[in-house]
Amino acid sequence: MLRRGRATISRVTGEGPKQRYSRREARRLLNLTERRLKRWEEQGLIEPAAEYDFVDLVALRTIAKLQQGGARAPRIRRALEAIREKLKGVENPLVELRVFTEGRKVCVQVGNQTMEPVSGQLLLDFGRDEMRRLVSFPVAEAQRSGAARRSGEALRAEALFQRGVELEGAGDVEGAIEAYEAVIAADPGFAGAYVNLGTIYFTARDLKKAEHYYRRAVEADGAYALAHFNLGNLYEELGKRADALVEYQLALKCNPQYADAHYNIALLYQSSGQPLKAVRHWKAYLKLDPGSPWAVIARRELDRIYRETILKNS
Repeated sequence: MLRRGRATISRVTGEGPKQRYSRREARRLLNLTERRLKRWEEQGLIEPAAEYDFVDLVALRTIAKLQQGGARAPRIRRALEAIREKLKGVENPLVELRVFTEGRKVCVQVGNQTMEPVSGQLLLDFGRDEMRRLVSFPVAEAQRSGAARRSGEALRAEALFQRGVELEGAGDVEGAIEAYEAVIAADPGFAGAYVNLGTIYFTARDLKKAEHYYRRAVEADGAYALAHFNLGNLYEELGKRADALVEYQLALKCNPQYADAHYNIALLYQSSGQPLKAVRHWKAYLKLDPGSPWAVIARRELDRIYRETILKNS
């Protein structure tokens, strides 16, 4: 009987509001891989950096959402260049303006109008004075802009989330639940809050509520590997092994370097009599996490498959 060494529910953790974030911390907060960050740098979407501030995180998150909406890097880059060219007062469109996808187009909201920046459509509807008013972003007026309001809401949501993590760590579960619910009220797309609520209810053995919040996390961010992983663990707990496998595979699709997902998939395949399918995932896990205590189990199971399956059939 295989021991389920890595099939544990995980939560999103935090260390309190910070001024600077390392690449690793930014990747964790936004569920990005190092490979993806480097690709964005190579594609000219972001400047190479060893660390980021909160404004940078907002920009990175916007790029991720644009790509989730179907916009490819060249289209995003052309749109940003066009915005800077046409709206001279805008230095960082990803933060100062609402940039979003509409079908295959990258669009930007300026005032109450939507513009396709490359073609400049709708710009002709504005007079010179109105255009100057719309694209003027002096520091004294920043808090009155829609972008500033959105950044303020995001900052509030992040602070509430960190407070929830602190309360949860201190054992105040009710206070943590209130904080995470406040995060969702401020930012309904904050998937980490749904994940942590799901984990609280999973720990309390309220599996129905846990599933509800994990599914909400997936709906908020379909590319959130941890949400899929935890949902897979929940389904295993419920005996829904086929559903668990689907979620673990989705976690790997979001993040091919997710060692624990490889581990759990290998366990599922091997315990269901499909050892050869397990081999690839055991090997992937060992490559990603060779020094962990669970690597001993992975090596043992690979050796068992080799002796019982490969040697026997040779």
